[in-house]
Amino acid sequence: MKRKIQPSPETMKKWIQTFVPDKDLFFLLENNLASFKECLRNIVVVPHEEFKNHSTYKQVQLANSYEYWNLSKEVKYVLVTPPGWVNNLPAKKKIELFQIQAEVNRGLIHPISDFSVDISFLSQNTIEVKGEKQLVLHKAMWEDLSYTSKEELITDIAQQWEEWTGYDVPTKTPPHLIKFANTFPSTAGSNCLSATLFAITKQEWIIHEWVHPQTFLQSLENEDYHLISSEDMRAGDVLTWENSDGIIQHASYCIDGHFFFNKRGQTFFNAWSIVHFDDLKEDWGHYHLKSFRKHS
Repeated sequence: MKRKIQPSPETMKKWIQTFVPDKDLFFLLENNLASFKECLRNIVVVPHEEFKNHSTYKQVQLANSYEYWNLSKEVKYVLVTPPGWVNNLPAKKKIELFQIQAEVNRGLIHPISDFSVDISFLSQNTIEVKGEKQLVLHKAMWEDLSYTSKEELITDIAQQWEEWTGYDVPTKTPPHLIKFANTFPSTAGSNCLSATLFAITKQEWIIHEWVHPQTFLQSLENEDYHLISSEDMRAGDVLTWENSDGIIQHASYCIDGHFFFNKRGQTFFNAWSIVHFDDLKEDWGHYHLKSFRKHS
């Protein structure tokens, strides 16, 4: 039976501490920089090509919060600023900067309609995009909020990534999975591939890793898992879904032929959850399915 799941209070506390990064990042197009010429003192302007290769800015939580993968390919510069810098801009410049962030698809911008609570008191951090008001999150405004307000906002934001639901833990679930089933990580990075490798190896440290596809396939081989043609699913099988280029987009571990130990994405808003095969088909069915089984 499917039911609601919730992060623990301690997990929620860690989300609140890290979701809005300590550095504010603002992304500009080539022709935007001149408009902010008088505002660039005491900050760092990083060309986007250097930014993408800079180890400091490759941190998983920065990537997840600012949703690097959604950024416009036209971005040329990144303003790296301390908390509060944006609040010292002239009002029109602040709105202009926020509008540009929406145009380039920066993360930490959310439609007001996503929130179940009244956020009218945050009007100085809202803009209008295509007739809809959007809230722009940044560190100084986040720090000014009460803990209760942060918890309410982050709860609404998290459920835009994934419904907080999971099935009851099946009776045949291996003991090492029960600790994590229908729970949330407190840090970013763990993905579907690491969750699946943890399921087959029982090595708890692996579940917190960010595993890439080739590493995953090598690990399957090391654990004596092999591609099979059988369509029946058994406990211990691993399923993968590949795109047209043969790159794995998702993987999951079969518990009993019907239910799976699964992580839908790499954010801490994505739970290690128990899902039914039908859920996996709905999410990933447009990709090519492969099955792997351990040789006995």
